[in-house]
Amino acid sequence: MSGDERQIFSSRRERRLWVWALAVVVAIYATADLARTVADALRESGLLEATASMFSAGMLLIGVMIVVQGLRERSRGVEVGFALGVAAIAVIGFARGISAAERSHLIEYAVLALIVHEALLERRGQGQRVPIPAVLAIVGTTLVGVGDECIQFFLPSRTFDWFDIGFDLLASVMAVGSSVTLRWVRRLIGSWLRSR
Repeated sequence: MSGDERQIFSSRRERRLWVWALAVVVAIYATADLARTVADALRESGLLEATASMFSAGMLLIGVMIVVQGLRERSRGVEVGFALGVAAIAVIGFARGISAAERSHLIEYAVLALIVHEALLERRGQGQRVPIPAVLAIVGTTLVGVGDECIQFFLPSRTFDWFDIGFDLLASVMAVGSSVTLRWVRRLIGSWLRSR
């Protein structure tokens, strides 16, 4: 890495994570006008019900992201079992009572929050000062949601919606909260197993 890159990023891994986060943000903003058009076309063709399986696959991938993020180091079988349980609870909690229109927000902002959280943890792990990475990830992700709603305010086919911002916040809290909880449970189980 060059000297200028070292000042911005603490490691190559952190840089890659921020590039991924930027790609997610660009995808969210670029599809602000397209999402409604695609949803309307799917509804008219009767294919909107088929998106439920895509949503399930997306939620499964979020569960996998949570487990992988929480179990970065080698784990014992009991820790993996607990990790899968926490991830399953998070995914089920996410999916309960969500309308089809809000499902894309759930996946987009959960993925973004997990990537941002991981980038901040990597930065802290490299010795940089990062106060409360989980809170910073949630706030940053929610601000991206505010930006998305501001863009939609100027689009004729979309509207600014405070509910969507709240939903983006909820998605980021659930994703990062699940990851943090999983790490905490893992440390707790690890210390319990070492004490036996």
